[in-house]
Amino acid sequence: MAQPQTREPGTPRHVAVIMDGNGRWASRRAMPRHVGHKAGVRSVRAVVEGCARRGVEALTLFAFSSENWGRPAEEVTRLMELFVEAMDREVDALHRNGIRVRFIGDLTTLKPQLLERIAACESLTAVNPNLTLFIALSYGGRWDIAQAARRLAERVAAGTLEPAAVDEAALGGELSLAGAPDPDLFIRTGGEQRLSNFLLWNLAYTELYFCDTLWPDFDDDELERALRYFASRQRRFGLTGDQVTGV
Repeated sequence: MAQPQTREPGTPRHVAVIMDGNGRWASRRAMPRHVGHKAGVRSVRAVVEGCARRGVEALTLFAFSSENWGRPAEEVTRLMELFVEAMDREVDALHRNGIRVRFIGDLTTLKPQLLERIAACESLTAVNPNLTLFIALSYGGRWDIAQAARRLAERVAAGTLEPAAVDEAALGGELSLAGAPDPDLFIRTGGEQRLSNFLLWNLAYTELYFCDTLWPDFDDDELERALRYFASRQRRFGLTGDQVTGV
C-alpha cells in the first residue's frame, strides 16, 4: 500500500472541484455529449493523482448534482453507466495507491447496480491512509443542509438534544463532509462562475478559482496553476491582513 505523502507548505488540505464543460467539449467536436463525459475521466485520474502526489488530504469532485436528474434521459443513463464502468476500472488502482473513496449525496435515488459498486468501493478502500476522495453523486448543497437540520430536529424532538445545543458545530457535524476539513480551494472549470448548489455550507471561507478550460482538457499543469493561485492568497477568515501577518 502506498505511504502517505507529505503536504508541502502552501498546499491546500482539501480541494473541491466542479468538473464543468464535458458536454461543450464534445459538442465542439461534433460528438455526442456522453463522449465528453467519458473523456473527462482522464482528467479525474490526473487530478486525483496530482492531489495525492502533493499531499492533499481530501478531494471532493462534483460528479452529478441533484438538479442533473432533469437532463435528457439518455444523457443521464449514459452517465450512470459511465460511473459503473469507471468504478470497475479504477477502484483497484485507487486502492493500490492508498486512496480512500467515499460517496456523498442522496444515494437513495440510485439504482441497485450502482449502489452495489459504491458499497464495494467504499468497503475496499475504507482504511486507506492517503488522500480521501469524496465523490458527490446526486448531491445538492441545500439538500445537505436540510438533511442535517432534520436530523438535529429529530434529536431535539426525541429529547436527546437541547435546542440551545444546536449551533454551527452541531449542524456541521451532520453534513455530508462531517469530520473532513472544509475545502481550502474550490476549482470550477468551463468558464462559469457560480457555486451551483455545491457544498454551500462548507465553502464559506474557501478560496475560489475559476478557469475557462473545459474539464476534459484540465490536466496536471492546470491543477498546478490553481494551486499556485491558492498559494498566493492571504487567508484572513474575517481578520485584518495585519492580524494575519502579525504586523
